[in-house]
Amino acid sequence: MDIDSLIDDFSFLDDWEDRYRFVIELGKELAPLSDEEHSAANKVQGCVSQVWLVTETRGNAASSPITFRGDSDAFIVRGLIAIVLGIYSGKTADEILAIDARDIFQKLGLNEHLSPQRSNGLYSMVERVKSDAAAALAAAG
Repeated sequence: MDIDSLIDDFSFLDDWEDRYRFVIELGKELAPLSDEEHSAANKVQGCVSQVWLVTETRGNAASSPITFRGDSDAFIVRGLIAIVLGIYSGKTADEILAIDARDIFQKLGLNEHLSPQRSNGLYSMVERVKSDAAAALAAAG
């Protein structure tokens, strides 16, 4: 799933209830993480629900895509993880750092429909993804 198809899918859904159900469905499609991956090192700080993100880099982060996988103990949050992964996973570090998540979330209508805690958690996930991308880029030298 890429950004444009995600925005297109959301544009076909008229009300927030339909979008909410769609977000939950996206979360159901996430592959589960292993027990070992549900670790403190992978846990995202700043989320009310438990969220784990796994970052995988192959080769040089400046030119090779970075893959993210994630999981949560809450259905709606799993869906938000799926959206974050759709936006960032498979991009290079430079591409990840250049993406404006706020603009995308605005286009999806998430900003006005999520509780403050969910919004904070969503942006904590984005910050973790960007932090991991910046670290991979720095390590690539």
